Amino acid sequence: MSINKLVILDRDGVINEDSDDYIKTPSEWRPLPGSADAIARLNHAGYRVVVATNQSGLARGYFDAATLAAIHERMRAHLSDAGAHLDGIYVCPHGPDDGCDCRKPKPGLVDQIVADYGEVAGVPLVGDSLRDLQAGQARGCRPVLVRTGKGRRTLDKGLPEDLGPVAVYDSLARFVDAFLKDRS
Repeated sequence: MSINKLVILDRDGVINEDSDDYIKTPSEWRPLPGSADAIARLNHAGYRVVVATNQSGLARGYFDAATLAAIHERMRAHLSDAGAHLDGIYVCPHGPDDGCDCRKPKPGLVDQIVADYGEVAGVPLVGDSLRDLQAGQARGCRPVLVRTGKGRRTLDKGLPEDLGPVAVYDSLARFVDAFLKDRS
């Protein structure tokens, strides 16, 4: 088990509302209830919190890098208002057919996090899709599924047995409640 006080989060569907049409502008970024407070509680408990997010809308031309930066600035401002912060945001800008190794379910984003923060074995990776869980599992992260975003659909499809045990929570806030209680 890792001694690294780190939590890895997917963005869309975990921190903010997800959209099948993509989050293309700052005004389309809408926080999920309780997510900012949950991140603040992790921060105050001494955890570093990073985001690992696929953003194929860049490759698809739905938005550009400056717009993505503005979306992330809106997210950071919202988190700051709640006394929270992110220690890093790791983005895969590629489309599904680009052949990169950073697009989840491949572990390239997690590898970038390892390069910056060290070992991630046992570190929770919280996501709403199978690809999030698989990317973390490939590097020994503890897979955590939330039912927000695409989480219910992911559960309805069933999780593969080779994923191992997956903790499931209604939201990021419920995960953080249980996670911090287990550490007190």
